[in-house]
Amino acid sequence: MPSFKAIRLNEDVMREMTAILRTVKDPRVADNMVSVIRTDLTNDMSHCTVYVSSLKGMESTKEAVKGLVSAQGYIKKMLCSALKLRKCPELHFVADDSIEHSAKISKMLRGLVKEDENGEDLIDE
Repeated sequence: MPSFKAIRLNEDVMREMTAILRTVKDPRVADNMVSVIRTDLTNDMSHCTVYVSSLKGMESTKEAVKGLVSAQGYIKKMLCSALKLRKCPELHFVADDSIEHSAKISKMLRGLVKEDENGEDLIDE
């Protein structure tokens, strides 16, 4: 069971990673509107897996991951300075299709809902 400190640090890493991704100037990252979905920090805080996703699909997410790997030194430096860590965790970036999947589900749900003449939603049965 992870300690309270590890859980809190995991949330802090996710928050800071989101802010740092906005400052990365690599066009593979900046042009794809990349979002951090989840971070998994190991209990000894030596490795961190960062799951990222893009609205443009899985292919653009994979390209963004390549850009993030190439900018890993910058990201790691910014993360350590923001969190004031003694030893910064090794970052591992993983492409995730969560945003694309949830957009498809939302589109299907919107197709099920109809509005009546008063503007109220009716569910198609």
